[in-house]
Amino acid sequence: MSNPRLNNIDACVFDAYGTLFDVNAAAQHAASDLGDKWQPLADIWRQKQLQYTWLRALMGAHTDFWAVTGDALDFAMASLDISDDALRQKLMDLYLKLDAYEEVKDTLTALKDRGKRLAILSNGSENMLAAAVENAGIGGLLDAVFSVDAVGIFKPHPSVYKMAVDGLGLAPARMSFQSSNGWDAYASKNYGYQVVWINRFGQAAERIPDSPDVMLTSLHDLPGVVAGD
Repeated sequence: MSNPRLNNIDACVFDAYGTLFDVNAAAQHAASDLGDKWQPLADIWRQKQLQYTWLRALMGAHTDFWAVTGDALDFAMASLDISDDALRQKLMDLYLKLDAYEEVKDTLTALKDRGKRLAILSNGSENMLAAAVENAGIGGLLDAVFSVDAVGIFKPHPSVYKMAVDGLGLAPARMSFQSSNGWDAYASKNYGYQVVWINRFGQAAERIPDSPDVMLTSLHDLPGVVAGD
């Protein structure tokens, strides 16, 4: 991860959850109900959400991300001895309106002004992604939104990364892929993308094949990274 710039980038493809949208926001907005349990709940919820996508992919037992998100929330609430159906519904409703990180809209606008095509490639279901995009007000900046609903398996299966290649009609080497999830950044690099790891959470480097090209702590500096000729 020594190269500070990427060359020959025609499109920028973004993971959604944790990269564009703050996965802690739902629990944080319910902090008045959860008290000091909001952060532990957010952490467990996210951890189990990811684990269930990997387990379902390995088991050949796919379901949409909304169901996975609900299952993960049920686990998190049970782990913290929270039993409240109304609160569960509130948290699920809040997940459809996750806050975008503060730099997202300006970054996408700057990239669009530089002539880059922009897309989301996410585990999220089509309905979840449509709600998040609308809430963030970024729909007009995107050329495409790709959901794993179309292939019936979660990341990091190669068929997921192939969706943007087919949908945008570009070789992966002509696109930058941005993810805050280390495993996703490494896996997308293994597939063939040029990759920027948005390491918002100070994660350690993964020990899986290939390595992202650039690491940033937010999307703020991305336009300069992908501006190479």
